[in-house]
Amino acid sequence: MSDRVTPARPEAAGGEEPAAAPARSLLNRVTLFVAACLLVGALSGLVWWAVVDLPGYVIAADGRAATTERGLAQHFGSDAWFVLIGAVAGLLLGLVAWWRLVRIGWPVIPLALVGATVAALLCWMVGHALGPGDFAARLSAAQPGETVPIQLTLGAPVSLVVWPFFATIPILLWSSLAPDAEQPAPLLARRARAERRGRHEAVAGVLPGDLPSGSASAPSPEEQQDGPAPGRARRGADERS
Repeated sequence: MSDRVTPARPEAAGGEEPAAAPARSLLNRVTLFVAACLLVGALSGLVWWAVVDLPGYVIAADGRAATTERGLAQHFGSDAWFVLIGAVAGLLLGLVAWWRLVRIGWPVIPLALVGATVAALLCWMVGHALGPGDFAARLSAAQPGETVPIQLTLGAPVSLVVWPFFATIPILLWSSLAPDAEQPAPLLARRARAERRGRHEAVAGVLPGDLPSGSASAPSPEEQQDGPAPGRARRGADERS
C-alpha cells in the first residue's frame, strides 16, 4: 500500500477554481445588465403611455369620423416622445454598460446595442398594451358625437434606432477621452528616466555628484599629499600673473 499523498484539488479543499470566479462574476454582471435593460424598457413604456396626448376623431351624425388640423399634427407626437425617452434611456443604459461591463473590452459595445434594442422593443410593447386598443374596432363601435382616440403605436419604426445609438455614446466618449492606464504620465516618465540614468551612472562608476568626463577632475589623494605637479604649478603661476 503506497504512502504517497495525492495533493488535494481546489474543489476538495473547499476553494474555487481560479477560472470559475471571473466567469461567474462576468455572468452576474451580464445578468444584471440584462435586468436593467428590461426594467428601463418597462418603465419607459409606462412613461410613454403617460405623457403622450393622443388625438381623437369625432364621430359625426352620418357616421363619418373627422379630426382637426391640430389632431393631424399630433399624430407624430407619439413618435417624438418615443425618440426623446429613447435618448435618455439609451444614455442611461450606455452608462450602466460601461460601469458594469468595461472590463470585458470591446464586447461591451454589442452588448449595449442589443440591450438598448431590447429595451426599446419592450417600451413599444408596454405602451401599446396600456394604450387604447384597435382603432378600427373602436371606431366602428363608436356612437355619433363620441371622440375616439387613435392607437398608441409608432408611426415610424425607425425610431427604435435612437435607443442603441445613444447607448453607444457614453462608451465611445469615455474610451476616447479617458486616460490610458498603460501610458504613464509625462512627469512620472521623466522621473523614471532620471532614476534609470542614475542607476546606469552608478553601475558605470560615476556618482551623481562627480564631474562629467572631459572636464577638470579633482586631485587624487597622491597629488594632495605630494603637492601639485611642477607643470601644473607653473601653469597656475602663469595664469595668476
